[in-house]
Amino acid sequence: MASDRLSDLTRDVLAFRDARDWAQFHSLRKLMVSLSLEAAELLEHTQWLDDHEVDALSDNPEARQAMGAECADVLTYLLLIADRAGIDLAAAVRDKLARNAERYPVDLARGSREKYTRLKRGDVAKEDR
Repeated sequence: MASDRLSDLTRDVLAFRDARDWAQFHSLRKLMVSLSLEAAELLEHTQWLDDHEVDALSDNPEARQAMGAECADVLTYLLLIADRAGIDLAAAVRDKLARNAERYPVDLARGSREKYTRLKRGDVAKEDR
């Protein structure tokens, strides 16, 4: 179901782009640069705030709307990149979750911020987590 919604959203984004004849400007590199810039615009909302202030942004309707607009821009470019590169995002996310489940077994990774390479080697004692 989520994959269907993602496909529908991708179709909407492509239709918007194609109606304006913008595909000619959307090389893979330019889309990746644009994704990075939009992600930076999202981050800009938090630039000088501490963690508590950032967490409180979601309680502010205006800030939440502004962040939502930036999130939409990020997702739009991500969908365009995936389409251009022939990537099935839903499958890629499922694959990545499966790989990360192997890298970060619950019994070792729960409550730990250590990278999987340290967890697997056993360098991190339970009391260090």
